[in-house]
Amino acid sequence: MLTVVAPQASAQPEWAMGTPKLPTPWTHLVTPDNALPEYPRPQLTRKDWQNLNGVWEFAGATAGEAPPFGKTLGERILVPYPSESVLSGIERHEDYMWYRRTVSVPPNWQVGSRNRLKLNFGAVDYLASVYVNGKKVAEHKGGYGAFSADITDALKPGGQQEIVVGVEDRADKTWQPVGKQRIVPDRGIFYEGASGIWQTVWMEPVAAAHVENLGMVPDIDTNTLGLTVQTSGDASALSAEVIVRDGGAVVSRKRTRAAGEIKVDVPQAKLWSPDNPFLYDLDVILRDANDRPVDRVSSYFGMREIGKVEGADGKLRMTLNGKILFQMSTLDQGYWPDGIYTAPTDEALAFDLEQHKELGFNTVRKHIKTEPDRWYYHADRLGLLVWQDMPAMRTGGRPPVDAQQQFETELHELVEQKKNWTSVIGYVPFNEGWGEWNREATGRIAEEVKAQDPNRLVNAHSGVNCCDSLGDSGKGDVLDWHAYVGPGTPVPDEHRASMDGEHGGFGLEIDGHMWFGEGHAYEMTPDPATLTRRYVENQEDVLDSAQRCGISGAIYTQITDVEHEVNGFFTYDRQVKKMDFAQVKAINEKIVREADGSGTGAPDPGPGTPGTDGVHAYKFDEGTGTTAADAVGDADAKLTGAEWAPGVQNGAVSFNGNGFGDTGSALVNSASSYSVSAWAKLDVADGAFQTVVSQDTGSNSAFFLQYSGQDQRWAMSFVGLRALSPQKPEVGRWYHLTGVRDAKAGTLSLYVDGQKVAGQSACAAPESTGPTVIGRGQYGGNQVDFLRGDVDDVRLFDRALTGQEIAALATRP
Repeated sequence: MLTVVAPQASAQPEWAMGTPKLPTPWTHLVTPDNALPEYPRPQLTRKDWQNLNGVWEFAGATAGEAPPFGKTLGERILVPYPSESVLSGIERHEDYMWYRRTVSVPPNWQVGSRNRLKLNFGAVDYLASVYVNGKKVAEHKGGYGAFSADITDALKPGGQQEIVVGVEDRADKTWQPVGKQRIVPDRGIFYEGASGIWQTVWMEPVAAAHVENLGMVPDIDTNTLGLTVQTSGDASALSAEVIVRDGGAVVSRKRTRAAGEIKVDVPQAKLWSPDNPFLYDLDVILRDANDRPVDRVSSYFGMREIGKVEGADGKLRMTLNGKILFQMSTLDQGYWPDGIYTAPTDEALAFDLEQHKELGFNTVRKHIKTEPDRWYYHADRLGLLVWQDMPAMRTGGRPPVDAQQQFETELHELVEQKKNWTSVIGYVPFNEGWGEWNREATGRIAEEVKAQDPNRLVNAHSGVNCCDSLGDSGKGDVLDWHAYVGPGTPVPDEHRASMDGEHGGFGLEIDGHMWFGEGHAYEMTPDPATLTRRYVENQEDVLDSAQRCGISGAIYTQITDVEHEVNGFFTYDRQVKKMDFAQVKAINEKIVREADGSGTGAPDPGPGTPGTDGVHAYKFDEGTGTTAADAVGDADAKLTGAEWAPGVQNGAVSFNGNGFGDTGSALVNSASSYSVSAWAKLDVADGAFQTVVSQDTGSNSAFFLQYSGQDQRWAMSFVGLRALSPQKPEVGRWYHLTGVRDAKAGTLSLYVDGQKVAGQSACAAPESTGPTVIGRGQYGGNQVDFLRGDVDDVRLFDRALTGQEIAALATRP
């Protein structure tokens, strides 16, 4: 007898976590039933809501593909973890992708008969198109902003409702803001991509007239909160009842019309600060024309003010609640080895911030990334100031006009969505020139952000001295330099405070806890003891910069390792502490305590040696041999790879990119005032650096009198700081160059042919006991920047020369 067996239905695919490369303490706590279950919007909460995180259907797609309505997709993804992450279960990038799931609407929400239904997304990277039952209900462009859709009119009567989300994310193939995401991450400072839905998705019922948002501006001078209740539709017929609580006790209650700003009393206000992060609870009840309650939302706020004031030394500094508070910060990238952009759990999300407090920090720089709302809530409740960066466009080149406009659109969306957080005290539109297109546009953008949120500071350009920067626009509230290992030493100007925007970056490899088999940092150390010692030494320099230069904030790189970078306090997986945290906390708290604006000022360098002969001088008139005599002192220079040549007067020495002159001694006190002059002639002026005179430190030259290949200008430089000539030098022409370091004035200046052409604020200077050298520099401990050209009449002075003296030196014999 023949038995016919019916084929079994093919099994539906299931979600499965991939194998974690570096599991965190929270990785294996993540399941389909508890994917970030917390209420996602702490400053605007409602009683009724439904979390839609969990397992969704997923499929890669192609450009222009029709939405897969009514079709089961072939893979399963755990929302809200990016598709590239191990927690998502997908572990790959797609330029185009589909998400699909069905939901049922609770009958007691009375959607349609009484209420509307909102579908909310914390963030989707990058272009999201949302469909409900085949009807397009929303489209949002931008990978970092929250958005919502009223989906009421797309619902079917009862039963399951189909949600389809189409996502396009071509990341750094385009000019879209990406932060540090790269489709192909490098073994440097750019990391894995994070595509698709990466923050919580949820739905909630709302009345036709409901609160869309709250605007909250504390005023500590009047003990009031400026409250704006933004409502759906016409607010003229609506009233608002506002209740402020301190714990269970009602502090104030007010009923007024909903339209316009409401001044809410907060009598004898408890001020929010890192030492006392007190938060008031806030309820807002919206009532219709018949005084019936139609919506109720809960929120909270802190009473605090951020500003600037002159310290006792006359330098402008940042303040909190009217008092100078040094902002001791880390650079916080917000990356995770399991979730990439998305922390595995809320406990994990809070962990990095909690460790800031353990380490004695009071500030966090959220570096070219944003976070879910609950991250800012944790910063609020813990008492951490937050600098919020705008995620940058890709590096390399300048963005086209349409990309510029989209960047600005997303920047203003970011400001609008971050301006209620008590912890957020400032915005950073640009970092190191990444994606910057015009210095004047940078200044304009800074002013527009300030106008949008006048209650916070604006740092127009973090690292304005660095990298791809187009220069200082002079705008904003803060002047910010980057220096590795640093710290940066910008001096406040008439209207801007100053800060070190990035420094440090000391690294240590921990076997078994690295993303790659090796790592990098700005300075590697061999063990935790050395790492801790170098951190403490570097932070002592921060305190010196605060007291002498007037910086009122410093940002250390970084709280955790990230992929190839191994310069964190923790390993990337948050499993290993890499420093002695007690020593870290002690030095951090010392800086906050002693960087109070009193200042120490610059020491008086004394008059120095009079005259224009210098304390050492090299005429190069020998014409033969391997020694250039010191015509004034006793530090003859040993020549290597040099040839004798005709000079401006008599002889000169010529280098061909591989020779130099070593005086054997440190001829200037690089921590004090000094001047260095020389005649120089280039054989080639290309993109390579060429140094005329410098002084070794064992690491980086204390100073460089040089041709800057990056700028193609003459320069007097410290690492990360250049005083540049306005024009490119001509090949084959003699120029007289003088670099002046004035320790008392805190400046670094360049003179070309007897005229001052550039100056930079430089209150602190690198110290050196290494030899003064002619024809090369030193960087990273290596001999670099060899001169291809001729040098004559090098002179060194133990004081800052006057402009008149320099003009006399530059007169041809």
